[in-house]
Formats: sequence, structure tokens, C-alpha cells
Amino acid sequence: MIEVEIEEAAWTAAAPEAGRLAAAAAAAALDHEGARGGCDIAILLAGNARLQALNAAFRGHDAATNVLAFPAASGPAGGLGDVALAFGVCRREAAEQGKSLADHLQHLAVHGVLHLLGYDHLTDAEAERMEARERAILAGLGVADPYA
Repeated sequence: MIEVEIEEAAWTAAAPEAGRLAAAAAAAALDHEGARGGCDIAILLAGNARLQALNAAFRGHDAATNVLAFPAASGPAGGLGDVALAFGVCRREAAEQGKSLADHLQHLAVHGVLHLLGYDHLTDAEAERMEARERAILAGLGVADPYA
């Protein structure tokens, strides 16, 4: 089950399909990785202040960031975790990169879900592996290569 909570109204003002797009991107990532069955994910579409607070509390970085992923603690089977996205940061990045907010949202939702599945980008090899998956998943959603 994928649940999307839209806390920041600016998401739907700027991208009316934001909730549906985030859920579809998360589902596509799970399907691509063969992890769809029984996984629960919550996606929070929030504002910069919320992401800054989460980033400070859980990562020790007192700044807003585009996406955070929180794997589920050991508990009920099937819980994969939570993904949170910051509207202002995502909107700014999309504009700077010449992308639509909708496409950037889908990219970052996929990125967050891949983090929940254990992917990371701390080394060049890890980044290449993760980015290749992102490209393949996004292509299936009709989203251009975000790294081109």
C-alpha cells in the first residue's frame, strides 16, 4: 500500500496530480525491483520547513533538502518506510534544471523508494547503479533521463 499525504498545499497548486504522480512513481520503483507485494510506503509532500526540521532531527543537517527516506524500523512485516519531499526545494531544482515539477517529483519519489530498498549513492559505483535504475523506472513512466 502506498499512501500519500499532501501537507503543503503548494504541491497541488503547482502540480494538481502531485499525489497520484508520487504514488505511481513509488509503485513503478517497487515493481521494477520486484518488491511490490506487501510493502507499505508513506509519502509526505511537505514544505521546506518540515524537511529542514526532519533533516536536522534525523541527519544533523539544519537545512531543507529535496527528499528524505526513512526505512521502517523492524516491526510488522511489509513496512518499507517513509519518503518526504520539500516543495520549495523541489520547485527550485526543477526550474534550475529546466524540468517540470511533475517530472522532478516523480524522479525524487523513485529516488526515495530506492533508498528504502537499500540503494545509495555514497560511492561512484553505487551512484551509477542507483541512477541506472532511476533512468529505467522513469523511462517507463515517460519521464526523460534526469541526469542527461
